Amino acid sequence: MDIVYIRDLRIDTVIGIYEWERRIRQQVRIDLDMAADIRRAAASDSIDDTLDYKAVAKRVKALADEHQFMLVETLAERIAAMVQEEFGVPWVRVTAGKPGAVKGAREVGVSIERGEKD
Repeated sequence: MDIVYIRDLRIDTVIGIYEWERRIRQQVRIDLDMAADIRRAAASDSIDDTLDYKAVAKRVKALADEHQFMLVETLAERIAAMVQEEFGVPWVRVTAGKPGAVKGAREVGVSIERGEKD
């Protein structure tokens, strides 16, 4: 299986467990790795035959705009489920990070894998 990926997608969303975090939007950084067979797209040279990473990125941003999360774990899980359901991706790895959330660390977050990579 081939991998279509998105790196360093930055989205602003309401995320966090503290009261002050619930009143502001914070930046979250998303990396996605998505299993897809790209042979047909490579042969046809047509966007209609591939996993459209621009469409995926727009949906991830819309998901973050539509919902508020307490945990990056929940955000990552929701992104993974959406990508699999809406784009027919059999396997996805989602990394969701909060820059500056812990003093002394550039970023903290989670990386999850869902589905089967053929």
